[in-house]
Amino acid sequence: MQHPGREDILNSMECDGQKVIAEQLMGTLDKPVLFAKQMTHHLLDLPKDFMLAGKNVLLIRHPAKVLMSYSKVIDNPTLDDIGIRQSSELFEYLTAHQTHVYVADGDDILKDPATQLEKLCEACSIAFDPAMLQWPAGKRPEDGVWARYWYDRVHRSTGFEPYAEKDVVLPDELKGLAEEAMVYYRKLRFQSPG
Repeated sequence: MQHPGREDILNSMECDGQKVIAEQLMGTLDKPVLFAKQMTHHLLDLPKDFMLAGKNVLLIRHPAKVLMSYSKVIDNPTLDDIGIRQSSELFEYLTAHQTHVYVADGDDILKDPATQLEKLCEACSIAFDPAMLQWPAGKRPEDGVWARYWYDRVHRSTGFEPYAEKDVVLPDELKGLAEEAMVYYRKLRFQSPG
């Protein structure tokens, strides 16, 4: 995958994975909870043992929906681009090490945000607050330089909208990839409490 903002992204942050783990993820925290959104391709050549010390949440989405989203920004997405196989492998790694891992399906969250976020918070030993269901519109500093490719709709929102199932019609060249990804999605979906 060649992200359209690749150079801007690489120039905006520390790119040494070992330093990020040691200094930013495992360093001294001044807050009781550290949330670090990772995509599986961020972890490719890094040891995963640092994840054994935390509570891990794998957010999954139906592969056809992921591919529809990716195909708007990335030409010819691959199985590795969408990360579902790596998420499945990560789930196996974490469970083999008897480490906390919680699987949340994006559609379940969108269908019933309050219940699903309450379950997620409980699983992670974090107090649920109904204020989590709303936010001010606009950009946030933590969005990163990649936000312009992915977050336009989020930046215009102020909370969860009522769920509406969308028709996903993949082009023929992505249908086989979606089917291949479904094997991993089903395995993880079975783990989701949704």
